[in-house]
Amino acid sequence: MILIKTKIGPSKKHKLGLFADQFVPKGTKTWMYVPEFDTAYSPEQVERMSEPAKEQFLHYAFFDKEQDKYVLCFDDQRFINHCHRDPNIESTPYFDVALRDINKGDELLCDYFKFDPEYFPKRGLSKEQLL
Repeated sequence: MILIKTKIGPSKKHKLGLFADQFVPKGTKTWMYVPEFDTAYSPEQVERMSEPAKEQFLHYAFFDKEQDKYVLCFDDQRFINHCHRDPNIESTPYFDVALRDINKGDELLCDYFKFDPEYFPKRGLSKEQLL
């Protein structure tokens, strides 16, 4: 569940992105996993999806190793983009926190490798495609 004001907009990194719609001080929790709000699917459930549904799902979901499930955020958190070199969000499967002050209008970026090192291989992509 998103804990700050955000908006979706055009991203210079990956077409669409999630942007802060307020000033966010360093250390602020920006999102947290709420099982009643966000949904989790086993790998077997994902495999049973049609190919178009699976492709769409995997584009937005992340894999939580502790649950051994893919999590799909219900809200616009699914539009947060990957940034390996200079993320402004520290992302974990259970919460995200601002690594530094984030200004209104800044794109929210996290390093997918921190919580799902297999994110790109599972989707048939190389790390270099999104670095």
